[in-house]
Amino acid sequence: MMVHALNAKNYKGLDSNNNIDVLDYKARFISNEILELLDSAGVIKETITADKIVINTGAHAVIPDIEGIDTTQKIYDSTWLLNIDYHPQELIIIGGGYIALEFASMFANFGTHVTILERGDIIMPREDHEVVNLVIKDLQDKGVTINTNIHTIAFSNVENQAIVHTNQGNYSADAVLLATGRKPHTSDLGLENTDIKLGQQGEVIVNKHLQTAVKYIYAAGDVKGGLQFTYISLDDYRIIKSHMFGIVFRTTENRGVIPYSVFIDPPLSKVGLTASEAESKGYNFLENKIYVNIIPRHKINNDPRGLFKAVINKDTNGILGATLYDKESEELINLIKLAIDQHIPFTALRDNIYTHPTMTESFNDLFLEPLCSLIISGSYAVDLATVFLYHFSKKGTAHRQFLLITII
Repeated sequence: MMVHALNAKNYKGLDSNNNIDVLDYKARFISNEILELLDSAGVIKETITADKIVINTGAHAVIPDIEGIDTTQKIYDSTWLLNIDYHPQELIIIGGGYIALEFASMFANFGTHVTILERGDIIMPREDHEVVNLVIKDLQDKGVTINTNIHTIAFSNVENQAIVHTNQGNYSADAVLLATGRKPHTSDLGLENTDIKLGQQGEVIVNKHLQTAVKYIYAAGDVKGGLQFTYISLDDYRIIKSHMFGIVFRTTENRGVIPYSVFIDPPLSKVGLTASEAESKGYNFLENKIYVNIIPRHKINNDPRGLFKAVINKDTNGILGATLYDKESEELINLIKLAIDQHIPFTALRDNIYTHPTMTESFNDLFLEPLCSLIISGSYAVDLATVFLYHFSKKGTAHRQFLLITII
């Protein structure tokens, strides 16, 4: 397993450092200053203290309280499903969030028939609805079935199958994934013996420097709640390290906008606002979009799927957000984050020279002005003459004063 290999490599890197002692125990606070260390049998082996303490225990899957969940075989969370030693022909996923979609896409690529059972009336309700509809279509084309307004009532086994009992009938499969959310792992840390404060979901409450209510104790990663991404944990480390060494300008408040990617096939990435979010916040904005099958790189990829959208502040020419659904979107979205954070106008991305043929040059088209965006948003690219005539007309130059020789 890749995750296991990475963990082993990181462990070795720490354990081989002469300045680091790695203690393979379970730690539990008995006061603000002291932790006791327990072995796998729960026996206390020693107590330790430190000038600085960082809680970084992550999060774990939420297991819903549903009849039969403890006695039914072949029900897994996202960690255990990755460790099964057989190829499920039928996979049922309880939940329709990002983890559910990633597993659905992955197992569908393996040839598994996947059924998603979602409680709500739509998957990914916070995403751009036009893009969501494309995601749904692409998943369905893989053989993924998405059922909404499904409430799971109970689980049971019949022969070698897991049965999911719902308000709309029963479903059977040889594997069931519980993609019902994750919560911070704080329940067995003995935090009740400290002055550390917890939130409603059990998350450790921290300030902008990631300090808890006990100022020499910090929290990093998923245990503090909020966005659960590896790169947030990595930035948490940078903030904590800086603060420990007296560098206080780096905080959670100056991270800028946070991009994210959903690793389905193709990936879906977003940063900033969608058009509906910009409208609800009262921005004077325009939305540009292109279907990525017009991009030269897509001809090489031989994959017509995908849609790019960008939301522009008409008053400042700044970028308010973008939703990118296509191969390599997980890379491109970081450039848009940089532009937003550094207040780079959309025209800079529009007019920049990019290597060819790459997905990055899609920005030349995505950030064209509204008319051109409308022209190229179909299944074909606007011809060069149309683009030139449009831009010259915008500058007040009559079409008769401009001659463009093209080869058709």
